[in-house]
Amino acid sequence: MIKYYSREKGVLIELPEQRPGCWVNITPPFTPEELEEMAMKFDVPLDFLTDPLDIDERSRYERDEDMRLIILSTPILNPFEEDIDAIFITAPIGIILTLDHVITITSHDNPVLNLFLENRIKNFDPEDEQLFVLQIFERTVYRFLNCLKQLNQKRNMIEKELYHSSRSQELKHLLSIEKTLVYFVSSISDNELLKMKIKRTNFLKLGDEEEKTDLFEDIIIDNSQALQMSNMYTNILNGTMDAYGSIISNNLNLTIKRLTTITIILMVPTLVASFMGMNVALPLDHLSISSFYVIIIISLAGSLGLAWYFQRKNLF
Repeated sequence: MIKYYSREKGVLIELPEQRPGCWVNITPPFTPEELEEMAMKFDVPLDFLTDPLDIDERSRYERDEDMRLIILSTPILNPFEEDIDAIFITAPIGIILTLDHVITITSHDNPVLNLFLENRIKNFDPEDEQLFVLQIFERTVYRFLNCLKQLNQKRNMIEKELYHSSRSQELKHLLSIEKTLVYFVSSISDNELLKMKIKRTNFLKLGDEEEKTDLFEDIIIDNSQALQMSNMYTNILNGTMDAYGSIISNNLNLTIKRLTTITIILMVPTLVASFMGMNVALPLDHLSISSFYVIIIISLAGSLGLAWYFQRKNLF
């Protein structure tokens, strides 16, 4: 799906066809033939359009004469989530800067770009390509921070449930959060390196524009904060899973110890009945009813005595 947008009177509008200064947004579904047609139409290398479609493509930038490509990782909900899959994954956004247009392309429906499409970004103007790219950087960082807060809240809820139960379902949810954090740490780190290189090489040609330069520095600081938060949450989660693994193992050991103790106590009546049941003379043998009660009393006395002993030794 290829659409063209421009901002008029403070409102983003969709155009019937491209014109200089417009934003070209390419989202699924599209075909390889359409991408080839777009590459020829805007005179951009075809790999500029195909590389961002690879879910495993790392954050980077590239230049080809007057064409510039920026690939940025952004968090999205995992469309194929199962019990032990990551809740969020990261997908790249391709930003292509031509002489007359800004082209964005992604292989998934992306919440960051949706903010621009829904007119929720102040001072957004597709004709100002530098500010547009910086705003995409900024909203990507905020998206990471919001997702991290959601993951932390979910982790706290699961921990509270684990206080009252030791089901494996909660541990599976923690594993999903852990996988998400692994994606986040890798992607945020790559994004930080990308932004530092862009700033060092002046890839966006900000020059002496102090307002945009300050915004870019703030974005880099916020990105570092997101990376620090993701590392911190990862360490907390690893410690939590180790602790609950130990707690579950300890609870299992206590359960096995109690069952073993009960088994030993129940063996006393069996042992007494086995001896009394042998083909030997027994006390009060001539009184069959009395012999039965004697066996019961001896069994109960042995079991209660053994239970009292285990209780004193805190084994029961």
